Amino acid sequence: MAKAKKTVAVRQVRSPIGRRSDQRATLIGLGLNKMHRRRELEDTPSVRGMINKVKHLIVVEETS
Repeated sequence: MAKAKKTVAVRQVRSPIGRRSDQRATLIGLGLNKMHRRRELEDTPSVRGMINKVKHLIVVEETS
């Protein structure tokens, strides 16, 4: 049986207005472009790096 992939839920809680353009692009890359949107993403090193870049704009919730 295949091992279940670990996921992480991210929710945007702050606006990217007044932030650098690369932070806005990172939010869009995570699938977040409006306030209070929530996305379930696969927990990979690249996603974790993107989360770390905009950690002041989002809330991270661990899921299985």
